[in-house]
Amino acid sequence: MLLDPAIRDWVLIPIMIVMVLVGILRHHITMLLTGEPKKPQVKAIRESKALLRGMRLRTYGNHIPTHAFSSRKAILAEAYENGRYLKNSEAGNTNNNNNTPTAPPNPMTDPDMMEGMMESMKKQLTNMVPQMLIMGWINFFFKGFVVIKLPFPLTPRFKTMLQSGVDTRDMDVTWVSSLSWYFLNLFGLGSVFALILGDNNAAGVDMAAMGSMPGVMPGAGQPGQQTDFKKLFTGEKENLLITSHKWDLDDVEERLLQKYGKKPIKKENTKTQQESSSLSSKKEMSVKDKIRASQQQKGNSAKRR
Repeated sequence: MLLDPAIRDWVLIPIMIVMVLVGILRHHITMLLTGEPKKPQVKAIRESKALLRGMRLRTYGNHIPTHAFSSRKAILAEAYENGRYLKNSEAGNTNNNNNTPTAPPNPMTDPDMMEGMMESMKKQLTNMVPQMLIMGWINFFFKGFVVIKLPFPLTPRFKTMLQSGVDTRDMDVTWVSSLSWYFLNLFGLGSVFALILGDNNAAGVDMAAMGSMPGVMPGAGQPGQQTDFKKLFTGEKENLLITSHKWDLDDVEERLLQKYGKKPIKKENTKTQQESSSLSSKKEMSVKDKIRASQQQKGNSAKRR
């Protein structure tokens, strides 16, 4: 099967050009809607860094001595239990004293959560509307077109992905329909947008925004839902308490001698040598005592005479 060159000029290339232009336009619209990113609060940074500190202590704790590890572990475990690093540390302390479970925060009363929900809705809007328009344009003008043939063989499992909109059973898998070409460009133009707009651009598909839409990805969280650091701190405290410690510099002299082919003197041999020397010294001292005792006896007998 041969393709008409007009399909390349009037279907293949225009779809790619339109998607690049729409991506650039979507990037600028997203920048206008969202504005400058808000600086995070100091308490929020402290929450995440405190949790990261416990994880680093568990991972790299063997690089410090035992007393330093145990003191850090005790301090962090106490801080995690008391909620010292939480944003609302006073509320955490009152809940701990009353032994009542903490209720999840209401997003309607928290301005930060409301702002996060609005930002996610804006990103969803800028992602969904251009995709719907381009898919409608392709289905209306280029439905059923075969636009390109891939230069490498594929298994029949790729047929539904590469030939969507074309109901043929005998066609080779390497042929790509117009609608499949749209999806390939949708997920494959990220490097082109990075060259044109930079790394941190909003032209490509935002998978986080798509995951926050209900019904798109199963098990995805709701937009604006915050992380419960109280539960994370409790779990990290338990992980710290069960973490064992062994200092990496224990017996480092022997390991260094073994590395360079030297035979280190074992501690057991040194102990046995010390014990044998102490025993021999005791034996020598006992002989001297015997000699002195005999001399004293001779002197006493001579005085009596």
